[in-house]
Amino acid sequence: MTVIRTAEELRTIYKPPVERAVLKQMSKLDKHAHAFLQRSPFVMIGSCAQSGRADVSPKGDKPGFVRALDDNTVAVPDRPGNNRLDTYENLLTNPNVGLLFMIPGMNETLRINGRAEISIDPELMKLFEHDGRLPLSVMTVKVEEVYLHCAKAFMRSELWNPDSFMERSSFPSFGAMLKDQAGLQDAAADIDRSLAERYKATLY
Repeated sequence: MTVIRTAEELRTIYKPPVERAVLKQMSKLDKHAHAFLQRSPFVMIGSCAQSGRADVSPKGDKPGFVRALDDNTVAVPDRPGNNRLDTYENLLTNPNVGLLFMIPGMNETLRINGRAEISIDPELMKLFEHDGRLPLSVMTVKVEEVYLHCAKAFMRSELWNPDSFMERSSFPSFGAMLKDQAGLQDAAADIDRSLAERYKATLY
């Protein structure tokens, strides 16, 4: 297997980026980035532990759930989850994060890179109250790089095209997969039922 080891070797395969791909990168949010955040219900968060172990975790809520506190800071509420805390534990030793925001039906995405902190400031958490429930914490990110990402990946994958959607019954249920992967003794249907009940009770 031939493996690329250096940036010089890499550039023998790939052309230099076009000028607009470089010029589009900003150091703070502009009006278009603000508007994108206000419409986005979903973000993927990439982080890396000090040891080098990488992780990508999803966050989702109603459009605009990630708030821009100003042109240089965004805040992401943390709702109840599985409590693995992969992202948050990474941040304690390596605060660098990459955020990829999506809007259903839109092929372009918004990328924000920066340095994150975990906050339990009461006033900040109050901004994200939902039906009387506060988030467990809020991740604030100091923006260092922000830019729109082109549509090619979504065009190739046809991610938003209903004709490309899988028939869900053609794939095992989450409970069935979890039973196999975790070696659980419960019936898959019971696991699915338990998960559905937990989702209702702990969504917020």
